[in-house]
Formats: sequence, structure tokens, C-alpha cells
Amino acid sequence: MIVRTVAEITDTESDIKQPNWRSKRIVLAKDKVGFSVHETTLYAGTVNDFWYANHIEAVFVVEGEGELTDKATGETYELKPGSLYLLDEHDKHQVRPKTDMRTVCVFNPPITGREVHDENGVYPLVIED
Repeated sequence: MIVRTVAEITDTESDIKQPNWRSKRIVLAKDKVGFSVHETTLYAGTVNDFWYANHIEAVFVVEGEGELTDKATGETYELKPGSLYLLDEHDKHQVRPKTDMRTVCVFNPPITGREVHDENGVYPLVIED
């Protein structure tokens, strides 16, 4: 059994800080459970373009409000607490938080924690030993 708290992860190597967002990686590939779990906060007023070409991601909004745009169709969705979006087709998307948005994200395959978004917003596929 694995038990962790977000407080334990805060300000460690599993707490990734970027100008537009902060991601606390709670479960990673090294845990060998087939997925990773992150608490990610996207900052109000930012524009975030993502494309997980190598991963499926589910995002559950816990706090805050914003908009999600499917970049292939232009369709826009309102996000608020209780919203979930699933990028089941490696969808290119844009997230625009109106307020700070705290989310819980699940990735498959799991993130190792070493990935960095490239110029297209993509995480490379990194396999944990």
C-alpha cells in the first residue's frame, strides 16, 4: 500500500513549477501501478496549449473556473468544479483558466516525472526502468 499527501510532495523534485502552472506528481511510473496522478494548478489568465501525443490524460477540476478548447474542432467547454475532461484521442487542446484552477490529472502510460513539454506541448514517452 502507498499512502502520500500533497504536503509531503510540496517543494520536492516531484513538485514541478512552471510560469503558467504547478504540478505536484503524487503517483509516478516508479510506483509501477500503470498510471500517474498529479495535482495541477493552472494560473488565472494564462493560455496553455497541450498535446499529449504519447499519453491519455483525464483531468478532474476540483477548484476554479476556465475554458477548454478542442483545437481540432474549435469547440469550447466551460470548466468548473466537478468537470472532467478525458483526452482519449490524444487531443490537441487549450486551457484558459479564468481563476486559478486546481485539478487532479491521471496519465496513462504513467509519467516518470522527468518529462518536459516540447514546443508542441507534448511530453515525450519516457519509460521507467
